[in-house]
Amino acid sequence: MPIHSISFPASQESSSGSLGAASSRNVLVFMISGNPGLIDYYKPFLSALRTLLDSSAASKGTRFHLCGQDLAGFNDNDHEPFSAANPPRDVAYQVNYLFKTLSEYRIQDEGSPKRGKPFDEVILVGHSVGTYLILQLFHKLLREPEAAPHLRLKAGILLFPTIEHIRHSPSGQRMELLRKAGPLLESNAHLLAWGFLWLWPYAALLWVITNVLGQPPAAAHVTARWLKSRDGVWQALHMGLDEMRVIGEDQWDEEIWEIEREDAVATAAAAGNVGVGNRLPPKFFFFFGKDDHWVANHFRDAFIERRQKHTERTRLMVDEGNLPHAFCIHHSEVVAEKVASWVNELYAS
Repeated sequence: MPIHSISFPASQESSSGSLGAASSRNVLVFMISGNPGLIDYYKPFLSALRTLLDSSAASKGTRFHLCGQDLAGFNDNDHEPFSAANPPRDVAYQVNYLFKTLSEYRIQDEGSPKRGKPFDEVILVGHSVGTYLILQLFHKLLREPEAAPHLRLKAGILLFPTIEHIRHSPSGQRMELLRKAGPLLESNAHLLAWGFLWLWPYAALLWVITNVLGQPPAAAHVTARWLKSRDGVWQALHMGLDEMRVIGEDQWDEEIWEIEREDAVATAAAAGNVGVGNRLPPKFFFFFGKDDHWVANHFRDAFIERRQKHTERTRLMVDEGNLPHAFCIHHSEVVAEKVASWVNELYAS
């Protein structure tokens, strides 16, 4: 069953010339959502990013194709009803499904000589647990290059990343209480949630989400549809509990950060053998919230300290304002401006 996706393709006429010119570079910018994994939450963000990239210096010579899809299991239409024989999808399932999806993406421009060919490069943009999935995808491609030899992951942009010790965060500690309550409650929590939500008519639930929680209409409808769906809450709880299990110690090899390569270039630069124009571009952009309830600040600070010596390939930033973890509800444009600036840094010349 197909998974719901959204797309903001490159304009028919790029700033560098005619559609699909052989000399133009085609870059896929792929959005990976948090939990709940519903890509429609990110429509305003991707729409704003589309507008910003179209007017940026980075679009000269490069065609950016923006898209994203639901994480598996969050939409009732992408699977048979969950059961003991067909359980909700865990984190590992999401990694493998996303890897397969990315390896199969092709340029779709009508009339382009590149139609049907792989994208020249791919930028992954992730939010919350989507950032953990990004690092796992880079790791998987590093370990299994033969599985997708044409997949060229250029960079990862990690927004409000939850990549270490998520169970020690304020919200993670509450999730841990459910996990530690015992297998009976853990296995049946979705039934309790479903029973409570069943009592609410859709219109009443939508009113609460809009007027009490303050979500704008588009996001409120996404939330209400998810809460009233057959399996959506079960999927979110199942995956959330799995996140508590698997998102712990920094498990990625130094290879993924390309530290040896960065050190070699830095040494050559110090010796005068590498010009500024030949420095390595950033590979990962981390944008942390100042007080993110899904992140333990002391683990965040320790991660930043470990990576601080290698900031050429790994850019590390902590929000100086008060952007919330769920930025896609009210702050899409602000975050889109940041992401557009980083993409511009990668491609503007």
